[in-house]
Amino acid sequence: MPSRTVEIMEFIGEMRAGRRASPHTLSAYSRDLKQLDAFLTRKFPAIRADDGFGAVGKLALRAFLAGLPADLAPATRARKLASIRSLFRSLHERGQITGNPAALLSPVKVPASLPRFLTVDETFAILEERSPQTSEEGGAVLLRDNAVLELAYGCGLRVSELAGLNLNSINLDERTVRVFGKGRKERLVPFGGKAEEALRAWLSRRQDLLMAGSPGETALFLSIRGRRFNTRAIQRLVDERCAAAGVRKKISPHKLRHSFATHLLDAGADLRGIQELLGHSNLSTTQRYTHIQLDRMMAVYDAAHPRARRKPDNPA
Repeated sequence: MPSRTVEIMEFIGEMRAGRRASPHTLSAYSRDLKQLDAFLTRKFPAIRADDGFGAVGKLALRAFLAGLPADLAPATRARKLASIRSLFRSLHERGQITGNPAALLSPVKVPASLPRFLTVDETFAILEERSPQTSEEGGAVLLRDNAVLELAYGCGLRVSELAGLNLNSINLDERTVRVFGKGRKERLVPFGGKAEEALRAWLSRRQDLLMAGSPGETALFLSIRGRRFNTRAIQRLVDERCAAAGVRKKISPHKLRHSFATHLLDAGADLRGIQELLGHSNLSTTQRYTHIQLDRMMAVYDAAHPRARRKPDNPA
């Protein structure tokens, strides 16, 4: 029987090849399951690691989940449960275990939260902020940064999708970008004139940064070392632009995606169309943005409508 370590490695390999999980998901699931393995070794030494997860029962799994820090975010707790359930389901389907104790674990309640977004003015302030650059390299970096942000907001891309773009992902003549989203699902997203202008300017200077790395690099966006511009670098870029533009909100690249969807909905775009642009598998995910609209509408009503105004606490 394979050891727990081998079973984890085989499961992660299956997720990578068969399910085409994203690198972020693979990393998170691998980390969660290694944490479970270490917990079992420490707290349940009688359950030998060499016997694999087939020797692990529901009580040990419950003890692991119960022992997680009390201040752990519900979403993180839910992901750890999902990691365990996915592993045991895979082992059961392959006949490596006879039962599935993870199927008996209670679900984690994750409070519903509405996506946070920027106003149109805040978004434009970030996109139009230009830091002075004097060197040749600096000029190329500025053009790259402009193109990254214009495409992030102009297409509502996930940060991993943005970092994963290659030169052949972009069709400037048709103003479209081919994106591989979650599960490697492909979609075609249009972009506007501002994004096209920024992309053409960047591509005219991309060679300046390419010279520092491999001449065969296919990534659309490059670091100053000529390598793929990664997700952390994009986050730093967003932080810097927000500070320079005077936007005080805590903004992640994903907030630009939320802003893209919210602004389209405000302008009357069809919900199904927004779903396709965002690459959501389920319409229910996209429908969260309608709640934002409703909340904003109610706030306007409460502030402005004479019959909505509350009575004073101490009427004269």
